[in-house]
Amino acid sequence: MAKMKYTSKGEIGTDTKLKNSLRRDYIASGNRVLNQRKAWAVGKNVMLTIENPNPNEKNKKYIKVKATDVWGSHKPKRKANEKQ
Repeated sequence: MAKMKYTSKGEIGTDTKLKNSLRRDYIASGNRVLNQRKAWAVGKNVMLTIENPNPNEKNKKYIKVKATDVWGSHKPKRKANEKQ
């Protein structure tokens, strides 16, 4: 007796389309950058996606880097005359 196989129709559900649409809107809005900035200020390990500074790497248009490398340290700088 042969086993019946199920073949997908290849349709994407509407919930997936909605999630992808909402994700694109979130990334395009300024809220993502604000949330990254808040997380960086608290001291969390935030990764940023920036354009690749190396023009020879054609297959990598964007790269991920640590926010501390781009924005610097999250710790506030102390003045020389302040007591610790």
